Amino acid sequence: MMSANIIEPRLMLVAWEITKSCNLFCAHCRGASDYIKYSDELSTEECFRVVDDILKVGKPILILTGGEPLARPDALEIGKYAVSRGLRVVMGSNGTMVTPETAARMKDVPISRLAVSLDFPTAALQDSFRGKAGAYEAALAGIAHARADGIEVQINCTVTRLNVGYLDDILALGMRMGIVSFHPFLLVPTGRGKGLESVELSPQQYEDTLNWIYDRQLELGDRVSFKPTDAPHYMRVMKQRQKQGDMPAIPPKAGEHTLHSTTRGCLAGIGFCFISHRGRVQGCGYLDVEAGNVRQQPFDKVWFGSPLFNDLRNLDNMKGKCGACEYRRICGGCRARAYEATGDYLEAEPYCIYRPISEHRNAVEGSVRG
Repeated sequence: MMSANIIEPRLMLVAWEITKSCNLFCAHCRGASDYIKYSDELSTEECFRVVDDILKVGKPILILTGGEPLARPDALEIGKYAVSRGLRVVMGSNGTMVTPETAARMKDVPISRLAVSLDFPTAALQDSFRGKAGAYEAALAGIAHARADGIEVQINCTVTRLNVGYLDDILALGMRMGIVSFHPFLLVPTGRGKGLESVELSPQQYEDTLNWIYDRQLELGDRVSFKPTDAPHYMRVMKQRQKQGDMPAIPPKAGEHTLHSTTRGCLAGIGFCFISHRGRVQGCGYLDVEAGNVRQQPFDKVWFGSPLFNDLRNLDNMKGKCGACEYRRICGGCRARAYEATGDYLEAEPYCIYRPISEHRNAVEGSVRG
């Protein structure tokens, strides 16, 4: 019989880095990508086999990402195969390679949604952060081309001290362009992103940003959905705000899938995983610990049998204040941020200001005894 503290996995999302190559040189890049041909990437045939193996687990949404996925010539061929096998396919892109012709091909796949990374509301700032002149205008053009072909667009935004003051402007820009969703990514400093550690939000700024997201969702209702990423304690913020009498955050509409829903904070190895360009499986792209490799073992064997994933599914394994927290089932803390900060993916989330009730109670009892 399964322990009550073991979360049963249900695969909802797979982010697949089908290539590490990228035409930009972004400051925050998890993969430290460059515009070169990386050796030993999964072949087209291997990708088709991985799709077939994913289907042995379930029918998650497949996110084709990179690098820049469109830098891979057969990206849309892989997407079309996955769709033909019954998967919903979306794409995470910098938007700069989405020409009218490419948008038409994406529509033909069909790519259900295009997620475009936009971190600043002006050309000068975006181009500097993305490492290439013209990146801002090209991204906006890519959004426009996708929308013209009827493809849903969301904006992904990596939040640091550099741009936290621009979030309202970025959101307003996206809404003028017809986006359906806004996904703030709270920086995990890996890859080139390690160079941004000095501008990472403080724990209090994280808390303030999560409350900003909740406020905007209340204000905008079903005009746009919000889904914070690498911010599992948003689930705790939601519960606290609801207890205070605020209206609940807008639930997904009937029939909408996981892209709009917020089911748990950290989904690594529980409802989500990442596959690298060379077949390495991880809990997420930021948690640099290998669960297995699809070249050595079928995906379904990795998903169900990985010691890493089984560690992450057992709430009793969590350490520090995360292990003691009453919100641990719905939050879980960011395992990638814990790993980067301590070298232990089971340690406490280092950027959460919340003090669990049990810790607070013990501190009070200790002071009384003292």
